Amino acid sequence: MGLTASQIRDGLDAVAAQEPAMARALAAAGYPEPRIRERGHVTLLRAIVGQQVSVAAAASMWNKLAAEVGEDVDPAELLARDFDTLRACGLSRQKQGYARSLCELVAAGAIDFDALPADDEEAIAQLTQIKGIGRWTAEIYLLFAEGRPDIWPAGDLAVQAGLGKILSLEERPSEKETRALAEPWRPHRGATAIFTWHCYNNPAL
Repeated sequence: MGLTASQIRDGLDAVAAQEPAMARALAAAGYPEPRIRERGHVTLLRAIVGQQVSVAAAASMWNKLAAEVGEDVDPAELLARDFDTLRACGLSRQKQGYARSLCELVAAGAIDFDALPADDEEAIAQLTQIKGIGRWTAEIYLLFAEGRPDIWPAGDLAVQAGLGKILSLEERPSEKETRALAEPWRPHRGATAIFTWHCYNNPAL
């Protein structure tokens, strides 16, 4: 599961103790709510289904897919369906390719979601073996589904914008700058990332 409310609070308190701008933002915006996702292939499959479509369209596709192969979306069941069956669920050729890549790796035991490498970069490398899963999606999975405390998705535009707002920067920092700015906040960058999303459109700031 993702970081708990107390873990987020402790992480942010530690960062705020060394970064006055973070302390000011925390006093104004308050602590963010936890973001929790289910551990396992289903969460990544949902991410694939939801790529580049609206929330409503993603929900519709997921409901059709779950009705076809079962709520737990067993990898073997999905792999047993042909192109037209999955197309009727709304999955494009590209999404079917991504979904099959994920299910094939799980079915072959190449990815075990209960035993991903403890090292964050190694875990990201393993997850990005899956077609259609880039670094950002892997980071979001590790943060929301595993609650890894030091995940920092520096390529996320809202993280960049939220950080710029917290630190009163004139421009949104680049991915490289966002990564560098957060280095002193190890090992609490996961809680900080959740806080940047909380601050992104927060009227209190």
